[in-house]
Amino acid sequence: MSRPSTFTPPPGARAYPLRTGRGDFAVIDAPAPTASAKGTVLLLPGFTGSKEDFIALHEPLAAAGYRSIAVDGRGQYESKGPEEDEAPYAQDELARDVLAQVDAIGEPVHLLGHSLGGLISRAAVLRDPEPFRSLTLVACGAGAISEPQQHRVKLLRDLLAVQSMAEAWETIQRLEPPEELDVDGVAGTPGVLRRRWLQNSPAQLIATGRQLCGEPDRTDQLAAVDLPKHVLSGERDHAWPVPDLDRMAHRLGAHRSIVPGTEHSPNTERPEEMAAALVAFWDGC
Repeated sequence: MSRPSTFTPPPGARAYPLRTGRGDFAVIDAPAPTASAKGTVLLLPGFTGSKEDFIALHEPLAAAGYRSIAVDGRGQYESKGPEEDEAPYAQDELARDVLAQVDAIGEPVHLLGHSLGGLISRAAVLRDPEPFRSLTLVACGAGAISEPQQHRVKLLRDLLAVQSMAEAWETIQRLEPPEELDVDGVAGTPGVLRRRWLQNSPAQLIATGRQLCGEPDRTDQLAAVDLPKHVLSGERDHAWPVPDLDRMAHRLGAHRSIVPGTEHSPNTERPEEMAAALVAFWDGC
């Protein structure tokens, strides 16, 4: 579970519903100074995550000239979605949501997806690369997640089939190691991770969890798309082993960045270093 340093947007950023042709999506939008503006970035969070996972990136990206818009996908945290119907969470439907978001933003964007968000980003680019200036996959591999993580996701899906979100949260808290527990909350706000969890749609978690466990390798298809590509990760990753990410980047002909001292979520673990790697890539596009 991602643990952002805060759920409060930084100064100058604005939280609001982005209105699109496929519904409203909760976003945090941080503009760049007009005089130095270089472009806009759309940030997609991972499984059980939210737009707040990128909250510490907004200020360094704005300082470098990039407007950043982080979004809750359909059924994630503050973006509403069906509670029981899994059909709206098919990967192609989520990819269409991304294309609608870019259309509402009104300009081509640098697209970044973290983990599950990377798989959705890839699907959006394969459906229509035209609205994108580049694609960055963060801690996201070529196909399905590792077998140990597949086992964890399957346990969660089985849990959600028989328990409410609140009951499932309590079960997860009993099973997680102490450092992952939501005891003191985030940034002094007790229970904020629990509140985020409860606002997720169980159907979304079940459907996207199935995607994480069954995703095919679409690297060759993506390599054929004429778009600058970037594979970024930490030094270690439990979902997709780093050597596998290296091989995928080579097959894509992608720029490759590793953020030292981080694992699956460099965006929350060392955001300044991650922002510097992103800016170096985007500035060269």
